[in-house]
Amino acid sequence: MHIANPIYDVVFKFMMEDEKVAKLFLSAIIKEKVVELDFAAQERIIRHPKSKKGEKKAKEENEEDSEEQKEELFFTVCRFDFSAKIELADGSFKTIVIELQKAKLTSDIMRFRRYLGLHYQNPQNTYKSGDEEKARQIYCIFILGHDICVKGAPVLKVYYSVEDTYTEEVVEVEEYTDFIKSLHHLSWIIQVKQLKQRRRNVLEKLLSIFDQDNITKDHHILNVNEDEFPEEYRFIIRRLRMASESEDVQIQMEMEDDFMKELQDKERLLSEAKEKAELREQENEELKKEVEEKDKFLQEQAKFLQEQAKEIEELKKELAAMRKQN
Repeated sequence: MHIANPIYDVVFKFMMEDEKVAKLFLSAIIKEKVVELDFAAQERIIRHPKSKKGEKKAKEENEEDSEEQKEELFFTVCRFDFSAKIELADGSFKTIVIELQKAKLTSDIMRFRRYLGLHYQNPQNTYKSGDEEKARQIYCIFILGHDICVKGAPVLKVYYSVEDTYTEEVVEVEEYTDFIKSLHHLSWIIQVKQLKQRRRNVLEKLLSIFDQDNITKDHHILNVNEDEFPEEYRFIIRRLRMASESEDVQIQMEMEDDFMKELQDKERLLSEAKEKAELREQENEELKKEVEEKDKFLQEQAKFLQEQAKEIEELKKELAAMRKQN
């Protein structure tokens, strides 16, 4: 079955806009049952020239449709914030904040930090417990298009623990968990490049939708076998198939290609400029060192000449004294 490639932000956004899909996807990652989801996509809109396909379509439509098409052709970079109600094993519930972000470039780390800081500051990420206001627990999910030097592990969970610094033993602190959970967050890191044919559990089977080894001649499309996915997750595959059949999604994928190419070109130019600057700095340091060495040599020569001149003066005095004696 052909599906749209969810490595593209526009495809992933299309996939996650379906509440059933979003619940299934998030529940599989955090391994907790999401029963309610309040979805808010945070978008940064970037004006970008229309693709050839978009231009052709706009010409064929009337003026009003063309204006609508122009709006659709704006490229969006998204992060996803959710307020999620979780059903616990004992039948009780908790409400948490889930922040999901995708990154293709290593330079996105600072963006992650900024967004996470905003969550900690946001007064809406709290709830009332009696007369007390408490902070909601924050879960972070990062889908990375680059490796973080952890090989053989497509999905990583970063979990906090509490230790006695003297005994180095893990301490059970149930009565203080609200304090700890309010100031520390759980993270799941998905390394797309490490997914290559790894299907060791249900989650890795689901995440194979990102496996770029399944790419077709059209890099916007992946070829997957629906039967390899657990029955409960096949709805996600069908959602991605819908995306592959959407002309608007196809147009925006082309725009994302153009934008990423421009971004990568800029990063390459910045990297080259940095290397040149570092080379110039190294050359300047070497030149400075060479000048300092020459200056030191000249100072030593001047000192030597001064000593020679002093010796000559002393010899002249001795000669003058000897002449007087004679």
